Amino acid sequence: MTTEIPAQVQHQLAQLQQVQQQAQALATQKAQVTSSLNEIEMALGELEKLDSDAVIYKNVGQLLIKGERDSIEVELKEKKETMELRAKTLERQEERIRKRFQQLQEQLQSAIGGAGDSEVA
Repeated sequence: MTTEIPAQVQHQLAQLQQVQQQAQALATQKAQVTSSLNEIEMALGELEKLDSDAVIYKNVGQLLIKGERDSIEVELKEKKETMELRAKTLERQEERIRKRFQQLQEQLQSAIGGAGDSEVA
């Protein structure tokens, strides 16, 4: 007695694996965004501790460039806002992927359960 997997079940399994890979990619992106946010918040915290006339340098590729405290602070706040928006977008995408994964899982379970019932009959 050979047990062949029906084409529909194979297709659903492939979709499930694809959704799982998308979820993993989103989790990686979210971790990177969270890390960037933490770095920005730390830098802003350090800027607050400095005197207004303190000498500040920022990274530009491989170089450290002298900059003005206020302009660097504005730049960091803008970058933080962008990263927060990106994090919210990723969270919404993760939620959609999670729902799609559950939906596919339920469909797969019912297809497997249905296939098992037809073999018994």
